[in-house]
Amino acid sequence: MAPGQPMGSPRGVTLRRQGRLVRERHNWDINTPTRVRAGAPRESRISVSDLLDRRLALLDQPEHRALLAKRLHGIERESLRVDADGRLALTPHPAGLGSALTHTSITTDYSEALIELITGTHASHESLLDELRGIHRFVYGELDGELLWNQSMPCGLPPEPEIPIAWFGTSNIGMLKHVYRRGLAYRYGKAMQCIAGIHFNFSFADALWPLLADAGEPAGLSAKDRQSAKYVALIRNFNRYSWLLMYLFGASPALVESFLQGRPHELERMGEDTLYLPYATSLRMSDLGYQNKAQASLKPCYNDLSTYVERLYEAVSTPWPEYEKIGTIHGGEWVQLNTNVLQIENEYYSSIRPKRVASSGERPLRALAERGVQYVEVRCMDINPFLPVGIDESTSRFLDAFLLYCALEDSPLFAGGGHCTLSANNFLTVVKQGREPGLRLNREGTEIGLREWADELLDAIGRCAGLLDRVHGEAGYTEAVAAQRAKVEDPARTPSAQVLAGLRDSGLSFQEFMFDLSRKHADAFRSEPCAPAQQEAFRRAAAASLEQQRELERVQTGDFGEFVAAYQAGLLGRQ
Repeated sequence: MAPGQPMGSPRGVTLRRQGRLVRERHNWDINTPTRVRAGAPRESRISVSDLLDRRLALLDQPEHRALLAKRLHGIERESLRVDADGRLALTPHPAGLGSALTHTSITTDYSEALIELITGTHASHESLLDELRGIHRFVYGELDGELLWNQSMPCGLPPEPEIPIAWFGTSNIGMLKHVYRRGLAYRYGKAMQCIAGIHFNFSFADALWPLLADAGEPAGLSAKDRQSAKYVALIRNFNRYSWLLMYLFGASPALVESFLQGRPHELERMGEDTLYLPYATSLRMSDLGYQNKAQASLKPCYNDLSTYVERLYEAVSTPWPEYEKIGTIHGGEWVQLNTNVLQIENEYYSSIRPKRVASSGERPLRALAERGVQYVEVRCMDINPFLPVGIDESTSRFLDAFLLYCALEDSPLFAGGGHCTLSANNFLTVVKQGREPGLRLNREGTEIGLREWADELLDAIGRCAGLLDRVHGEAGYTEAVAAQRAKVEDPARTPSAQVLAGLRDSGLSFQEFMFDLSRKHADAFRSEPCAPAQQEAFRRAAAASLEQQRELERVQTGDFGEFVAAYQAGLLGRQ
């Protein structure tokens, strides 16, 4: 979750009305040269390979390569703080790291111990990862013997009442963030929200989208609406093909038994306190996660932005019976922001999100509805425990080529929810049994072997990688695709297989094995601290964030209930 959003009064038409008008105007498929409604016969659409090749050739022209080079990338990396014995840290967010409320690079997510490190946006993968490594070096210098747990599934957890919820101070916005997390504890339990991941933010230059305009677009289509439709088409393809990312990069096939807090499960046992599935790739992204009836009722299929916005609008505005039973205040203390399906839009859990940077005083969902999609946030990437910061340049380059493929390939609408469900089922199959020999998936109603489909996708992604290599004058993108193809040919090369092999070969438990890896990474970072100038810059930023929090606490002293009501009104369009 991003640092606290500023508050203020709303403007614009109601989202419900706006969503209906936009959807009626855009009942066409922007990715085809003719207007094609959902459910149209496949033969009525342009050939997939022809469309991809045509767009690649267009972007390969010298005058367009520079535009493609302006892609931006950013990373948000989560990690639990653990003590010197590998137990969940129960200490406050270190003061030397600044304010978790106001610092732009170092904050917390759900738990006080769940740190989140945020880079700026970069055109270069090298500079992106350099910044992330620099933030890690500074953090390790301030942890005073604690470590960052370098695995998506948590360390051994104490009983739920002892897991500390993130604290952001006494300002109204700080309390809103804290109470929101109290609500998450009631709705989903604390242990599940100690799961960590890597979020990969990605955008194209705005000027790229007019190049991809199609002949079938309505006359007078605005640049904002075209850009949003193209990003939403990218998201549809991401949902179709993100099972491939889970196979290639999933790194959480096992967990420590205490994570389940006594809940029933179908996992197998390895040793005394380690549970796993033999062919799993990412238990983090399985149905062990955000699963409840309220979340299950959403499932937007991303056929258009307005429908997505309206579904979330309804979710943050509609009470849910089980949450109504909880209420909002117990014994004079707020326990959740409201009793709606979602307290706020960020509560919706998905593997990818359309995003728009909100202005001061603006709710994120209103920003998205009024000004359209600005970038996408990929949320399904596991932390690779064998890599010091959980991700490397090769992975980042592959994601780049994968997202370019999703943007350029044909992206037909999901018809009647059926194909949307197929995509979700493929994803869930791969996270739980992706390395199973002979595993078959469902491609548009037809069975296909995972390896066969992966090879076809990697061929197409490889063409996108080749274009990116020509744009940048290097071979790193093609090499990144080749590294992933090797995992398809030999599943033992996948991070999930390597985790299980490491557990078996070492004889260690999940807790012991991951703590040993995390300690080695910590030692490496501490042996190469920040350069003095960089260290001083981080310290100045930390001090400035603490002063900013103090100022918020000085001026935000009004009634918290009124503040929460104003926050909700900022979405609903009421003054």
